[in-house]
Amino acid sequence: MSPNGNMPGDVGTRWGLLLFYWLILLVSALWLRPLIPVDETRYLSVAWEMWRNGDFLVPHLNGEAYAHKPPLLFWLMHAGWWLFGVNETWPRLIAPLLSLACLYLVQLLARRLWPGEGQIASRVPWVLFGSFVWLIFSTLVQFDMLLVFCTLLGMLGLLDAGGGRVSGWWLLTLAMGLGLLAKGPVILLHLLPVALLAPLWVIEKRESWGRWYGALFLCVLGGAVMVLAWAVPAALEGGEEYRNAIFWGQTANRVVNSFAHRQPWWWYLPMLPVLLLPWSLWPVLWKSVGRLRLYREDMGLRFLLCWILSTLILFSLVSGKQIKYLLPLLPALSLLIAWLLREFRQQDGKRLDLGVLMLLLAGGMLLGLPLLAPEDAAWWIREISPLWGILLLALGMVAVLLPARYLPGGIIKIASAAVLILLCVQPALMNAAGNAYDLRQISQQVRNYQEQGHKLAYVGKYHGQFNFLGRLQEPVKRLNPRTARAWARENPRGLVVIYDIDNELPLTDTVYAQNYRGSRKALKILEAGAYLRAIGGP
Repeated sequence: MSPNGNMPGDVGTRWGLLLFYWLILLVSALWLRPLIPVDETRYLSVAWEMWRNGDFLVPHLNGEAYAHKPPLLFWLMHAGWWLFGVNETWPRLIAPLLSLACLYLVQLLARRLWPGEGQIASRVPWVLFGSFVWLIFSTLVQFDMLLVFCTLLGMLGLLDAGGGRVSGWWLLTLAMGLGLLAKGPVILLHLLPVALLAPLWVIEKRESWGRWYGALFLCVLGGAVMVLAWAVPAALEGGEEYRNAIFWGQTANRVVNSFAHRQPWWWYLPMLPVLLLPWSLWPVLWKSVGRLRLYREDMGLRFLLCWILSTLILFSLVSGKQIKYLLPLLPALSLLIAWLLREFRQQDGKRLDLGVLMLLLAGGMLLGLPLLAPEDAAWWIREISPLWGILLLALGMVAVLLPARYLPGGIIKIASAAVLILLCVQPALMNAAGNAYDLRQISQQVRNYQEQGHKLAYVGKYHGQFNFLGRLQEPVKRLNPRTARAWARENPRGLVVIYDIDNELPLTDTVYAQNYRGSRKALKILEAGAYLRAIGGP
């Protein structure tokens, strides 16, 4: 037995340590990081506008119906605002709480798949939590963590249904309905293929699969009823354009001819190692891959392969691609990694392992980034303090020098290194670039001008960046460069907000200016007359 009471190599789940890491990541994100434009600020602005108008059916952004996302995440924000009042903290707690719930659900999945393999169930939360992509998205105001939660609920329902429990079908129905309300029909791409491939992984033999597929049809129908209970009245209230968008434009168009993030069919293949960082760098894992062919009768493994391969194939056929679209697949990949590593035993005395190398490499990269950044890189990269890189290098050296008995086992050690890296990288980036992403001050300026009766317009594509942060009571007028000239002539005492990409407009008569996001970019508020002079108009 090891000193902590586990068998040699048994890391245990150690939920106390996992909760501690989760908590410090949450606190650091709330403390150090502002809402990042344009996604986070946009989603809170949609929720704010629904709340302000008392319209909880049709999401609106800057006075217009917002058909890009269903309302479940916005409703969750409203639930917290109803209890605690309108605030920024509660919406930012939703994703971390969902991520914590997902860690528990993925452990339940491991216990369902391999009831006699406690090592897999104890390790898989650490594998999932220690993935860099998971750590990053677990504190972002996005829809993806909610979709992961629904996917895991659905997979648990499928396993229960496969074991002959009727409650599994109810859970699957609930997961489909919530998933449809969370991010639309994409939930079906995650759940339906595994359900349709049930003959490959269900242990209990069935005389006929007709009853299975009939129950599956009823689940899809039940999920559709849940989403239609919102979509039908919302479509009637939102009008024809909104109705067409939610029933067709945001589904078929994304699959066949995506209007954003178009990539070739093979794009996800090279992204898989990125999705699996840092585990894809661990030689121990790759040595274990050869065991896959030795366990063809493992029904848990069959279930995972049906899940992983079907998701990869279907999402490769969809024209729009981003690495975050595969976030619901990360629990399946984590289960596979935990299964492959179930016979792994941590060897005492090994000092220079992957966890230590991660700290040293990340420290060196953070230290050298300001010096090696190309000329066209974001301006704030050269402002990164070297202290954070030195801290990571120091932590790596401490891990090398400390006796192995004072350090956690291999899997927890790697996950701990990933957490430490994020805890250093986040403040390093935010201290250097935070002012370029923090829109609270300019949002308050916009509100003040509106309350003072100034006519104000935004030139360019506006994503609602100011509406929630400034608690705006009326929309921001949007102009394109052609209509802006005429508006400025008609409102010479008005104010113009412009995203000056090349930072070319002079600061003369600029009411407010701040760096914005990357290099040579600024947000500026100018008087309409100054704007006309800057662009060379009369």
